[in-house]
Amino acid sequence: MKSNPTILTDQITAVNLLKCYLDIRNHSVEICEPLEIEDYVVQPIVDVSPPKWHLGHTTWFFETFILEPNFPGYQVFDSHYNFVFNSYYETVGARVIRTDRGNLSRPSVADIYKYRKYVDEQMKNFLESGLMKKELEPLLELGLNHEQQHQELLLTDIKYILGHNPLFPAYKKEENSKNKFPKNSEMLKFYEGVYEIGFDEKGFCFDNELGRHKVYLNDFEISSELITNKEYLEFMEADGYLDFRYWHSEGWDWVKQKEAKSPLYWHLIDGKWMNYTLKGLQELNLNDAVCHINFYEASAFASWKGMRLPTEAEWEIASNHFEWGNRWEWTNSAYLPYPGFKKEAGAVGEYNGKFMVNQMVLRGASEATPLGHSRSTYRNFFQTNLKWQYTGIRLAR
Repeated sequence: MKSNPTILTDQITAVNLLKCYLDIRNHSVEICEPLEIEDYVVQPIVDVSPPKWHLGHTTWFFETFILEPNFPGYQVFDSHYNFVFNSYYETVGARVIRTDRGNLSRPSVADIYKYRKYVDEQMKNFLESGLMKKELEPLLELGLNHEQQHQELLLTDIKYILGHNPLFPAYKKEENSKNKFPKNSEMLKFYEGVYEIGFDEKGFCFDNELGRHKVYLNDFEISSELITNKEYLEFMEADGYLDFRYWHSEGWDWVKQKEAKSPLYWHLIDGKWMNYTLKGLQELNLNDAVCHINFYEASAFASWKGMRLPTEAEWEIASNHFEWGNRWEWTNSAYLPYPGFKKEAGAVGEYNGKFMVNQMVLRGASEATPLGHSRSTYRNFFQTNLKWQYTGIRLAR
């Protein structure tokens, strides 16, 4: 599992704050280094944003929320960029609709890198100017964590873009990973009682993790290991995608409409299952944890096994007793506010609260999650039909 060190501390200085800022900002650029220029602009589906948009949007966040209101005399890089790189913040004006991000041939990739350089230089000047007040630290920390969120989305979107290129190009050409020997899975038992969940520590968290509260849980068991490709293939070979009994009604409609037969990136070629990875198209590693399945598929698999998905409360309580961080793990919990949840005033209040409808909670982290950006209370969330994220399955009963 990945730890989550505090980005800002009471002993903060301009030097270590600037280093933290530049380290996180540079990592976004490092993620894009293997790309060709043409890769930066592609948007195959509405859920996937072009890599260059991620680079611009994360830069826009610092310009719009920190530099413009707090750095006297700051001049915006380009007055059109607020329209181009605003994602969903109604408070700060109109924006390009999400489906049109792939039509942005301009600004060019070179322009966006100039934009990043300009804003980073201005942020350096700001952080060293003495104008960085204590009350701005939470906003800056949110901006850095926001960039880390987009680093995960960036890598996930790059995989979708390259994985839907007919040539299946590798993102990075590395030696194949060894076929790991799977660990024996066991069911970990927890007894009924009153437990507490939610963030209650030092350091950063998102607002949707706040409001630590008590929950009552019945006896439950949860698997020590994630479901593997081999186990999921058994579900497929048992005609799991052809039997409506395992599926939610909405999920069964999705299966029929999409003619779904397997996880994303699986391809049956000459009678052999192949899997697109960031290293290119490879033979399916049966011992890897299954990846890129949506909530419908995860629930259907659990039903086929005579079990269920854990609730997010069960997952959090049990998380200290198993390894996590390889896949985002679907839970059977709707994404709803914790008791006492309050949205902040202004644009920052649009960060999480407005999405608390028609989505399910995922817990943990994935191999795409940046180091220092995970914790057991983290509440990720996606729609039930989405499968382009690094999502997997842990069973409960």
